[in-house]
Amino acid sequence: MSGAEDARGPNAVARVLRPRSVAVIGVSARPGSAGQIILQCLKVNGFLGDVFLVGRSDAAIDGRVVLKSADELPHGVDLAVFTLPAAAVPEAMQACVRRKVGSAMVFAAGFAETGDYATQDAVAATARAAGLAIVGPNCLGITNNVDGLMLHMIYARAASRGVSEGVAIIGQSGGLLGHFQRACDGRGVPVSYVISTGNESGLETVDFIEFLVDDGATRVIMAYCEEIRRPQAFLAALRRARAARKPVVLMLAGRGAKARKAAQSHTGALVGDYATVRTLTEDAGAIAVGTMDEAVDLVAILQRFPEPPSKGVGVLTASGAYVGLTNDFGEDIALDLPELDPATLKTIRETLPSYGNYGNPLDTTAGFTPAMLPAVTKALLDDPNVGTLFVSFPISTALPVKAFNAGMAHSSKPKVLVPLGDTWQLGDDVMAAVNESPAVFSRSSDRMLRAIALYTRYGRLLARNRVAAAAAPFTGLPRLGDGAQPEWLGKKVLAAAGIAIPDGGLARTADEAAAFARKIGYPVVLKAQAAALSHKTEAGAVALNLADETALRAAWDRAMRNVQRAAPNVKLDGALVEKMSPPGIELMVGAKRDPGWGTVLLLGLGGIWVEALGDIQVLPASADAAEILEALGKLRAAKLLAGVRGAPPADIEAVAQVVLAIGQLMHAIPEIAEIDINPLRVHPKGDGATALDALVVIR
Repeated sequence: MSGAEDARGPNAVARVLRPRSVAVIGVSARPGSAGQIILQCLKVNGFLGDVFLVGRSDAAIDGRVVLKSADELPHGVDLAVFTLPAAAVPEAMQACVRRKVGSAMVFAAGFAETGDYATQDAVAATARAAGLAIVGPNCLGITNNVDGLMLHMIYARAASRGVSEGVAIIGQSGGLLGHFQRACDGRGVPVSYVISTGNESGLETVDFIEFLVDDGATRVIMAYCEEIRRPQAFLAALRRARAARKPVVLMLAGRGAKARKAAQSHTGALVGDYATVRTLTEDAGAIAVGTMDEAVDLVAILQRFPEPPSKGVGVLTASGAYVGLTNDFGEDIALDLPELDPATLKTIRETLPSYGNYGNPLDTTAGFTPAMLPAVTKALLDDPNVGTLFVSFPISTALPVKAFNAGMAHSSKPKVLVPLGDTWQLGDDVMAAVNESPAVFSRSSDRMLRAIALYTRYGRLLARNRVAAAAAPFTGLPRLGDGAQPEWLGKKVLAAAGIAIPDGGLARTADEAAAFARKIGYPVVLKAQAAALSHKTEAGAVALNLADETALRAAWDRAMRNVQRAAPNVKLDGALVEKMSPPGIELMVGAKRDPGWGTVLLLGLGGIWVEALGDIQVLPASADAAEILEALGKLRAAKLLAGVRGAPPADIEAVAQVVLAIGQLMHAIPEIAEIDINPLRVHPKGDGATALDALVVIR
């Protein structure tokens, strides 16, 4: 080991997952102790490398001499497994550093998850400086079903050997990993590795992803994360996985305040903003999920069909009620149910009873016979508009399953089969046919439809071909200081990026305000200006729809008094006098730069509604016009933009151009931490959009 770089990355992971020598530090003769369990793990897995024991026993254990200190180990042991209490870890780690041990697995709890960051950080720094990779602390161990090795602190069993095309499961929660592993085992999904990372003081999820991207035995990666310490390295690893066509199913803790508190008490995690992290990890190629069911169902589909389609799902059932329910549910979960090709409908009508009303979802009607099912199944799969086939059918015998199998056999498209009846027991003949099926099998229609919606969305993300907008050079940018800028300066930044702002200017006196108003024409708006005056309306510093000079001068005097009373220490720059903007729909658009993760764009219903309703879409800074328009369509306020009660449709193309310009500003000026336009007034189609208020924050 030559230095800190050796404590991270794929080579460090290999020393943990595929050690040639193992030292058990803290072993005792007591049956059931952690050291004894690790020793049993090595025995039942037939570990052929060197094994060294360190403990207090004077007698040999399992025929092996017990060393008194890790300082007695030979140089260069690949992996030291610490079965010690937390208090003994620092001294043992220093000894391992002196003996140039390659990696260490630390089971002990009592570090950052209980608030003791100092000890954890000190141990990690000692190890990292020497190139010693740490798994944990507060972890449960690893299982390698490729080479046949399990090292687990709670129980010993033989790992599988020779698994291929498997799912690798990584997580900071050992208990949750157990759920995922059992769920995969129950579905017959092969698992290549199970890796408990604990507090991640040394090796992190990103290191294991980097290893697994190049691992030939792993087809899908599933990760549960409570903290991601190196965001840019994590995003780079996800982009590598995407380029390698190796899906990463990512479950993130910390969406709400309670979840963030729980994560901190669990692994000492300092959780970042969930919306930012989810947006940028998905943009890099991950599939972010919110529930354990979504994770398991997606993994089952991806392990069998790792190349997701970009086209929607064809649904085959034998219930008219299920057709209606699926259409309703599909709207709720954004499930794409494409129209069937005319040639497909022709085949269906020629095959099924003539009185059926056929479409997608497809109800075979009560008059079908099993002999019809292969042709119907094949027709749906062959439809050019269908990316995935989903069969949800009443099944009592093997006959319909065999019929579906015959209709599916020719196609490589993804297929999912769900016998209706919840957990009603299926016969051995049915299960034998299921085991021969080319389809993923499940017992929950709703769960699998949710998974298919995510699966299809992922396929579209992979197929996305962004069209980057041409970035015009910015001229006329004002000089900006640190922190929040006053509105009038923020609007100069927007204007330099080509974003429309109302006619007007900054007035230092009431006479200057009157001169501006005469120039631009009444009615006008008056807004007192200062960087420290963040809530102008609440301070009584805003006057709207001023019809003449008398009203303007009165509003000036009133605004100055109100600010003096509400914020006596604020020094005003003056007041912004602007032309009243024509009516329109008010949106909020903006951007924020996370110091670790990067930049995201935001858009939603504006004014007070952005806080009251939270109707917001978050996009990566690289989003193109098509993605922005798609996000606008996902807002609950989308119907307002389309025009309601005779109102004309709004100029959403202009909104897209504003959002693009904000993204370009964030890219061109890295000092900008945040841009907030609220409201952006969107006028009828063809009339553009105007930024009525602006906040620019400089870091």
